[in-house]
Amino acid sequence: MEHEVSARPSFALLTVSLEEGESLRAESGAMVSHDTGIEMETNATGGFLKSIRRAFGGESFFQNTFRATAPGDVQFAPPLPGDISHVELEGDTLYVQSGSYLAGDAGLDVDTEFGGTRTFFGGEGLFLLKVTGTGPLFLSSYGAIEEISLNDRESFVVDTGHVVAFEDTAEFTVRRVGGLRSTLTSGEGLVCEFGGSGTVWVQSRSPDAFLSWLIPKLPQPSPNTQ
Repeated sequence: MEHEVSARPSFALLTVSLEEGESLRAESGAMVSHDTGIEMETNATGGFLKSIRRAFGGESFFQNTFRATAPGDVQFAPPLPGDISHVELEGDTLYVQSGSYLAGDAGLDVDTEFGGTRTFFGGEGLFLLKVTGTGPLFLSSYGAIEEISLNDRESFVVDTGHVVAFEDTAEFTVRRVGGLRSTLTSGEGLVCEFGGSGTVWVQSRSPDAFLSWLIPKLPQPSPNTQ
């Protein structure tokens, strides 16, 4: 499936060229444009229960499937300014942070897995998207995406707000930065410590950090406003 990512890394735009009969599934609202030979169908992919689990994982209940009745292009973009990265799955499993799944081959299985407190990525809940199968997967980010190999590291620590995705061969735990005092005074919260093997994708910006900077600067209603 031919594709091109332009305007990287700040305002990435994904263009996928579909041959007749090929199909791609994307998050609701991700489509920018498509040729007239591309048909779109909206449904609760995988059934009601699986769609409910995806919604708990921070994704939309409904997904859009784009199928080519004639060769043509379809374009996608994430809601936040940032990058798009292509991962070619070959029977692999990838765990994807909430909001970072953009699109993928219609044959990929996208589910949500409950991982207990270790997947409590501050503000992201207790769920991660589990993407399994064979075909192209497109990840989106807030800011640029960096691929980190764990194969030559004993361990690697990432702020939870900067995690995009990781392979299922990676081992991970979630913990506070130092003690409670360090957590309160350092400006950092929870971090994810990875070990084992495989690849971790991280984003150069954190939506939570941006909101923490923005919200205090927003105008506040006057005390006399009814």
